[in-house]
Amino acid sequence: MSTPPPTGPLVTRDTVTTQLLALGVRPDETLLVHSSLRALGWVCGGAVAVVQGLLDALGPGGTLVVPAQSGDVSDPALWGNPPVPEQWWGAIRASMPAYDPLITPTLRVGVLPETVRTWPGALRSAHPQTSFAAIGPGAAAILDGHAPDCRLGERSPLARLAELGARVLLLGAGYDSCTSFHLAEYRIPSPLVEVGRPAAGGGWEVVTEVAISSERFDELGHDFERDRPVVRGRVGAADVRLFPVADAVAYAERWLALHRPGDEELRGPAHQSRRPRP
Repeated sequence: MSTPPPTGPLVTRDTVTTQLLALGVRPDETLLVHSSLRALGWVCGGAVAVVQGLLDALGPGGTLVVPAQSGDVSDPALWGNPPVPEQWWGAIRASMPAYDPLITPTLRVGVLPETVRTWPGALRSAHPQTSFAAIGPGAAAILDGHAPDCRLGERSPLARLAELGARVLLLGAGYDSCTSFHLAEYRIPSPLVEVGRPAAGGGWEVVTEVAISSERFDELGHDFERDRPVVRGRVGAADVRLFPVADAVAYAERWLALHRPGDEELRGPAHQSRRPRP
């Protein structure tokens, strides 16, 4: 059986740049991008063309930031999609490679972040499970100092992005992937959780962290978009949303305190699944 031809639309590097600028992306700004390549349509050049289009829109003074999470650098007892047999856990803990920002691949964040991670001149933050990667003159200031016991809180790139007036670009991605909402979880009373991973110097380490969850982020995003200014449009076939990181965090602080008070059962260690959700 022959494969049917793509239905499009045809998206090129220039398409991405032109439509982002029309939406209001500004040269020299900082963008935190969550993306779905598939949502864009048929992209000539794939993820490389999209990154090029983003960088063209931002210009030489702009900085592109993406989540570069590696949730499988973690305790196998917490893995899902699929889990692994309990009798394997000890061997996995003993042999798992420690996080290396240069070579540890991303997981569950899509092909575009992995493309950014490996881009010439890209930098990556130091957290073993919830790192960010960035390209541009602001990359080092944003990524430096990502504390090993602060996945997405005050000592993470998210806090720097909020301080710097960066904006979030949801490029075919939904609010359930909006990492900025997690910073709000650090700014309201939240339960703690122990997170295990291989130590850089060998062996196994456990750190105490704020428990985070993206549960109900789709509802949070719906209300945020209803109540706050959010630029909406399209790039190719993808729905796009553009808004300040700081606005998203401030709104989420109030929303989570009201709608998820004491929801400790929702907040197991996030980003621990070894495989992407189906």
